[in-house]
Amino acid sequence: MRLPDTAHTSRPWRIHELTPEFRLEDVWALPTPGGLDDFPRLVQLITSGNASRDSKGAARALWVIRLKLGEILGWDASPGPDRPSLRGRLPADLRDLPPGLDFRALPFAPLYLTADEFAAEIINRTVHGVLHLGWVRDGAALRDGAALRDGAALRDGAARYHGQLAVLVKPNGRLGAGYMAAITPFRHLIVYPPMIRQIGQAWRTRGAGADPAQARA
Repeated sequence: MRLPDTAHTSRPWRIHELTPEFRLEDVWALPTPGGLDDFPRLVQLITSGNASRDSKGAARALWVIRLKLGEILGWDASPGPDRPSLRGRLPADLRDLPPGLDFRALPFAPLYLTADEFAAEIINRTVHGVLHLGWVRDGAALRDGAALRDGAALRDGAARYHGQLAVLVKPNGRLGAGYMAAITPFRHLIVYPPMIRQIGQAWRTRGAGADPAQARA
């Protein structure tokens, strides 16, 4: 499920123009099969989640510990003017967000939403982070060294898609760099794998991405 960096960097996502100084930390394929128009369902699923409640076992324990440490040490305090939001960089065509597009529990703020992209940010004392979701056509090919826009080759309803999650960060000084280095093995081994499995389970439970032929039967 974890993908090489090029799975994100080779695509013409709009997030690239907003985050030139950010570091790409992770890229994951999400088990969320669907059709061309199912991306809004994925965005709703992600924004409605609560990691400390929905996670299980060790992953949940780590979320709870992280939240408690952030509360005690002030890691999640509101950012100052030296760490402005990326919303100030948005071009005019990305500034309008649909009403009700907010995270119910996670400390992220939405940045923009398009037909196949969603980005949100978190700013605290440790990092300025970006959560990026993309809607990727299964087996999308590369042509002339650049990724095709998803669905460009096939828009008759037969193409299948899935979600792709990327995390970009800009650590805040030594504290942020040390924090990111410390949590990397836990993210890859304990946090992300069960979280992504739970996303897949929730996706199937909600019935998203059902095969069109079966839906008509």
